[in-house]
Amino acid sequence: MPRTILVTGITGFIAKKIAYDLLARGDIVRGTLRKSGRSQEVRAALAGLPPEALARLSFVEADLMTDRGWAEAMGGVDGVMHTASPFPLSKPKDESQIIGPAVEGTKRVLKAAHKAGVTRVVLTSSMEAVMHGVTSNPMTEADWSNPEAPTCSAYTRSKIFAERAAWDFVKAHPEMLLSVINPGLVCGTPMDKHTGSSVAVVERLLSGRDPMQPDLDLPVVDIADVSACHIAALDSPDAINKRYICAESFANFRDLAAALKANFPDRKISQRLAPKFVLKLLALFDAQIALILPMIGKKMHLSHTAATDDLGVKFTPADEAVIRTARFLAAK
Repeated sequence: MPRTILVTGITGFIAKKIAYDLLARGDIVRGTLRKSGRSQEVRAALAGLPPEALARLSFVEADLMTDRGWAEAMGGVDGVMHTASPFPLSKPKDESQIIGPAVEGTKRVLKAAHKAGVTRVVLTSSMEAVMHGVTSNPMTEADWSNPEAPTCSAYTRSKIFAERAAWDFVKAHPEMLLSVINPGLVCGTPMDKHTGSSVAVVERLLSGRDPMQPDLDLPVVDIADVSACHIAALDSPDAINKRYICAESFANFRDLAAALKANFPDRKISQRLAPKFVLKLLALFDAQIALILPMIGKKMHLSHTAATDDLGVKFTPADEAVIRTARFLAAK
């Protein structure tokens, strides 16, 4: 019998893929939207599904910052995929603009689920809540980012505090069954052109905008693997009250540039190393560079063994995930 799954923030890059995969396997999907007018955008992104699958898709208008709509959203739901959260490309003037919606939104969704008697929740967190200020080699799910680490941005703190709030809620309400997925930089093939901030990183590399590349390592994961982790976590009793690193590996910008150059030889993609003093100068004029400056030269490794063992996910190599994104961008 098909289950009804609520996907919060269904217009998101990750959420659309999860919705597609849930519908494809026969589930009923209800998505929350801040503005109901964007429902056609989601339907267009999922148009590759057969009509009978799309008939199992519906929408509810609900905002993370207000209670309106959440009781309706939770009615008759068997499980919740809470994916909604802000993701800025540049440093916000006021951190509360990012942290507030992430933390309060997570608590609001969990409270609404609890009130409706919905106990099964899968939360989309981030590697940002795992990797900052951590010295483990490799890092595992036992690691938590230090919000005071010099590499932490407002977005990082929003993910740390939102995930902490979720675990605190579950501790106070042990009947709630939570699983947390911590994706890295999400690449792969998007469902549509509304790709969000993570794809912009690949777009920047592919554009040849930068004459040099930073010595920057980022955890990379394919969007298909992110969706697979969420759905497997929803299904598996072994995933209850656990968090999962959802990334294939840390990949260096220069290695990713080399992979892209090999696949797009006509593009002017530089593989030269950018000296840190140059990046410091550029950071004065480029908010994106300023955001990554504290991470330059920092080498990290991760283990995704838990996701492979518990969830059965075999991760796509990082360079292949990035190439898939580039192919999508080039085609569009």
